[in-house]
Amino acid sequence: MIPSDRPRGPLLLDVEGIGKSFGGVPVLADVALSLEPGRVLGLVGENGAGKSTLMNVLGGVVVPDAGRLRVGGEDYRPRAPAEASARGIAFIHQELNLHANLSIAENLFLDRLPRWRLTPFLDRGRLASRTREVLGAVGLSSRSPWTPVAELAAGERQLVEIARALAADARVVILDEPTTSLSSSERERLFTLLGRLKEEGRGLIYISHALDDVLRLADVVTVLRDGAVVASGPAHEFDQPTLIRHMVGRNLDTVYPTRARAPRPEPALEIAGFSRAGVFRDVGFTLRRGEILGLAGLMGAGRTELLRAIFGLDRPHAGEVRLLGAPLGRGSARDSVGRGLAFVTEDRREDGLLLDAATTDNLALVSLAAHSRRGLIDRRRLTDALARQAQAVRLEAAAGLERPVRTLSGGNQQKVVLGKWLLAEPSVVLLDEPTQGIDVRAKQQVYELVVGLADAGTAVVLASSELEELLGLADRVLVMRQGVLVDELPREEFDRERILAAALGGPGEGPLRTQSA
Repeated sequence: MIPSDRPRGPLLLDVEGIGKSFGGVPVLADVALSLEPGRVLGLVGENGAGKSTLMNVLGGVVVPDAGRLRVGGEDYRPRAPAEASARGIAFIHQELNLHANLSIAENLFLDRLPRWRLTPFLDRGRLASRTREVLGAVGLSSRSPWTPVAELAAGERQLVEIARALAADARVVILDEPTTSLSSSERERLFTLLGRLKEEGRGLIYISHALDDVLRLADVVTVLRDGAVVASGPAHEFDQPTLIRHMVGRNLDTVYPTRARAPRPEPALEIAGFSRAGVFRDVGFTLRRGEILGLAGLMGAGRTELLRAIFGLDRPHAGEVRLLGAPLGRGSARDSVGRGLAFVTEDRREDGLLLDAATTDNLALVSLAAHSRRGLIDRRRLTDALARQAQAVRLEAAAGLERPVRTLSGGNQQKVVLGKWLLAEPSVVLLDEPTQGIDVRAKQQVYELVVGLADAGTAVVLASSELEELLGLADRVLVMRQGVLVDELPREEFDRERILAAALGGPGEGPLRTQSA
């Protein structure tokens, strides 16, 4: 066991020798960590490293086979989430556990709604007062306690989850991938709040694949690999390459694969005069076969909306799309699929997967028609195709093709989404944040898939908030700001400062006329 950075002061949380196996397979082995008041512990590791199991142990969801837990110096043996909550531990999951049909107040105090004296009647005045107090603590005082959660933005929902932890007087707050769905401004707002929670003496466990965020926020970093702690110490002793080396057990010197062949001259996708009122305007560009076209811009720049309109999910008010030289028209997404256009959306769980269906069923979604005869599915042919596709996208054997896809890691879920589309052999693939919320090894595998597609002649549009990802993969980058294309950079002119300046600048002077539009 690698010694953790043991603080000298009193501990909010002390974990020693935790072990857990499922079906005889070890998932956690002799894990130790500690958390001091007013400190942030950054917990990193690949998908499947044991982070979720460890947090489920702390949260009372999983009972460990070995080891000892202490909270505030006292033994802690939770067997249900309610016991964890009662001891001051709050677990804010990546998929927020809020009831969208209920108000903020009802979500905050659902298990302890204030009543009129000894009656069963709700004390709405006291509930509203307590809710306003907690909302003020997380910077949401502008919201009414009775606002339905369904009306809140992603960042506001994240703050409501934290407010719920404060309402329960949690001393240890565990955050699992808290910035996955947040814009840059919402992320900064969250970080400011986490700083205040530290000042109040609460302890935070911050789990994220965004290593720069971990290094920015954490006081101590612990790295898990294959269920064991492989490194732990003060955050200032780590940098990203060091963390990656510990996470995967080797250096990733070549994160971005080398292209085997250059893009071809013939156009695959042509966009002209594309506009949607209040969202984007007069967008025009040409995507060549085998080209990876990067689309940069801040959250809210219009990248997602542009891709949705190209695919046919939203209707533009003006403009034309040509696919392989023929007009695509303003048909439906079904028409786009039939013509060879694929769209990997940014939210795989909401828009890309049937979470309770098997992996095989999800992989088959787009290409069922191609594997049917006279309306009947050719099961044998489809099964063979699915097995080949699972191997092609490097879907881990442990994932199990018949398991519900919601049980897979984020990286494997994303591979299922990609595999679903690639099985249909599209000519053009639109990728919106394709590596969001997945670990570094899964990212590298996705990059290899994308480059392999381009080398085979498939055209790719890659919208990403990670600048390094665009610079590492794209042949050309377009920068979008306030719904307008404002700059274009071929690979030989890639410049981080220029891209950021274009994305952050003031109002656009007018739509950019790209070199290939």
